[in-house]
Amino acid sequence: MSSFPLPVRVAAGLAATAVEQARRLPTTLIGLPVTVASQALQASMRVQQQITELAIKGDEALSVLSTPEEQPAWATFDEDEPGEPGAPAASSVVAEYDELTLPQLRGRLRSFTEEDLAELLAHEERGEQRPEFLRMLRNRLERLRDR
Repeated sequence: MSSFPLPVRVAAGLAATAVEQARRLPTTLIGLPVTVASQALQASMRVQQQITELAIKGDEALSVLSTPEEQPAWATFDEDEPGEPGAPAASSVVAEYDELTLPQLRGRLRSFTEEDLAELLAHEERGEQRPEFLRMLRNRLERLRDR
């Protein structure tokens, strides 16, 4: 048994650890900038992921409270313009869908029929299986079927 009181033993342990760390300092300093930069980038990415997850959950929560605004009459897009006579029609809804980003899909959801949405959902389930796209398509399809 040690005759020294606990605070003295703890202080001696801290001093011994400090000496060990001081001896290892020259080798530790070489890799320190890389370690610090790596940890900072990892923390930044984790924060970005958490913010994105919260935004998606917020979109889902707020979608219940409000309905998206219909496309204004003055807003037209190239794909809304009637094609030239004799020009081939778009091959399918899926071909247009594959080019859409998530915000673009959100803006066009109301223009798809129930059949279009079912086809797009099946296409996404067979293909990339992106959770945000699947959730958006399922929610819209469910709302159409509930009417």
